Amino acid sequence: MFRLLGILFTVLFAIATAIMVWPQFFQLEQTYPFAQLVAARGAVFGGLLVVAVLALLLMIARPLRGFAASVLIVALLGATATGLIGATRGFGTSALPEKTESSVRVLTWNTAGEAVSAEEIAQRILEQQADIVALPETTEEVGEQIAIMMREQGQPMWVHHVQFRPDVEDGPQSWQTTVLVAPGLGEYSVIESSKDGSSNTGSVPSAVLMPIDGSGPTIVAVHAVAPRVEEMQQWQSDLQWIADQCPQGNFILAGDFNATLDHMASLGLAGGDMGYCRDVASATGNGMSGTWPSSLPALAGVPIDHVLASESWTPTGSLVLEDAGGSDHRALVVQLEPAG
Repeated sequence: MFRLLGILFTVLFAIATAIMVWPQFFQLEQTYPFAQLVAARGAVFGGLLVVAVLALLLMIARPLRGFAASVLIVALLGATATGLIGATRGFGTSALPEKTESSVRVLTWNTAGEAVSAEEIAQRILEQQADIVALPETTEEVGEQIAIMMREQGQPMWVHHVQFRPDVEDGPQSWQTTVLVAPGLGEYSVIESSKDGSSNTGSVPSAVLMPIDGSGPTIVAVHAVAPRVEEMQQWQSDLQWIADQCPQGNFILAGDFNATLDHMASLGLAGGDMGYCRDVASATGNGMSGTWPSSLPALAGVPIDHVLASESWTPTGSLVLEDAGGSDHRALVVQLEPAG
């Protein structure tokens, strides 16, 4: 009887491990609670190592040796697979390549409302020489303050903004998303469906910016709702909407996706991660660097802030900034070169 229970437990543990390591094989990557578990790959890796150590200790007792050996093998296989996935995505790079005349740098930072001052945001933009800045949860007023500071430093930027429910006085700052674009990329305008919410993410706003002269990339500043239990359906809808914003063409998506590459598994087309766009951080060795929460080390955190680019762009570097400046998100900066 004990042997049968041991076999049953081992089989169930093997199935659970397989789902935690690669839920997309079972089409569960956007299903509660597997979506939450796979997001924290560092925690899954650590948990499997703990199980392996406990199984190793159980092998001291001869009656439990076979059962413990089976659990040990499953845990080690799961931890190895998780480590290999992490290695293919990259555990972090320390610097961006030198910026060239054709380079475009994109910075995305969920500033958690007033947690980060306009002065600090402007300083980061200057330091990183960013050309496109996506700022979920940042007000238009703060964006204008940043633009003034940038202009005073000889680096002017255009400010664009989307707000849900502007009629609500002192509404949550998560209802706002601000985008800054360097004049060198041309003149941009937020499309009307972003402003009125007729085509947008559902609970917190994204912004689609179209080049007025038609020559630059379409820029999408992203903010998807977090996958809380009560928001799972909206979260899934938000991710599909974001993927739809990258058809074939010239596109750059940046912001707080509240999703990792695992959650995007069913949303890519023709080799893309979402639509036809590819994740820049994972293509440049930073795919496992967590951007949230900033209270944890990057490798223990969750990479939910992304920049994705279409095949019009070649990713050349990425960097997760360690100092979060008071926000619960770290900023991500990437460098792109025009393809071809």
